[in-house]
Order: sequence, then structure tokens, then C-alpha cells
Amino acid sequence: MVEPRIIPRPEHSISRKDIDRDTVHVLYKLKDAGHEAYLVGGAVRDLLLGGTPKDFDIATDARPNELRRIFRNSRIVGRRFKLVHVFFGPKNVEVATLRSAVEPHDHGDLYVEDDNAWGDIESDAFRRDFTVNALFYDIRDFAVIDYTGALADLEAKRIRAIGDPQVRFQEDPVRMLRAIKFAARFSFTI
Repeated sequence: MVEPRIIPRPEHSISRKDIDRDTVHVLYKLKDAGHEAYLVGGAVRDLLLGGTPKDFDIATDARPNELRRIFRNSRIVGRRFKLVHVFFGPKNVEVATLRSAVEPHDHGDLYVEDDNAWGDIESDAFRRDFTVNALFYDIRDFAVIDYTGALADLEAKRIRAIGDPQVRFQEDPVRMLRAIKFAARFSFTI
């Protein structure tokens, strides 16, 4: 078990007013239903960097079928990993169940085809691609949670894979392109 770095609300720049209001609605509805609910990934990264996220993703301990019961305006999507889209008119908020690492099939290929192994916040952080995409904003106390050293990487302006990069890129080759995209977008090193 890894102790996360927790940054309380007074020590970071994220404000609920900077988060899409439908996303805030989903976060609170999950919290009020007794579930963990986090703003996660690039939205947290972008808000900490002072930018405007292009989308807002949520991670929760609620399973897809539970999410469908909580949000009547939703649909389960995805083949490789089941997600739930909660619809607000033409817009949707993407909600994923917290995941854990999945072992690749034993046929010499590390590409992961089935990624539906549920987990907790710590396991979800370590199965993400890059540290800067493994940050969580907790709606319960407005803290930022960092299990992977993401905050240090943001300060150092560095894109760093979580785990062995050779293995992570074989699991999903698109990650190489994402590393280049993030480095170019933020003027970070890899």
C-alpha cells in the first residue's frame, strides 16, 4: 500500500466553479448515494496548470449497473472497458468505475483486450498511463490526491510513464503518441 500525497483545498488552485456544472452534479449525486466520486485525469492536471480542461472525467466505486440505476439519463458504453455516459442534452459526462491492473493474455502479446477488473483509488492510479494523468480531486473534501508522484512531475515539467515504459507501451502502443502530444502541448520533457 502506497501513502498518497494529499493536498488540502487551501493548498491548491482547483475550485468547483472551474468544473463543468453537470460534472459537479454527477459528483455530488454519487457522493450523496454513498459512493466515492473523483474528478480524475487530465481535467485535474489541466486545472492545476491553470488551464481549461476539454473534458471532465469521473471515477467512482459504483459499478456500471449501479450507475445506470442512479442516473436514468445514462447509457453503458465500451467494449474493452465499460463506461457510463450520463447525458445532459447533447453533452455527456463520462463516468468510469475504479479499475485495477489486468494481466495480459498469455500469448506473448501484452496488449490488454479486456480491462474490466474493478479496483480502488490506489490501484486505479497505478494502472493509468502517465503520472500527470493519475491525479484525483475528491468531491468530499476538495483535496487533490496523488499516488504516483504526479505533482512533482508537473513541477518538473515531465511526462513520465507509470511502471515500465516498455511494458506500458506494448500494452497500448497509442500511449507513445499520447506522451509526445502531452510533451508538446505543455512544453514538458519525456
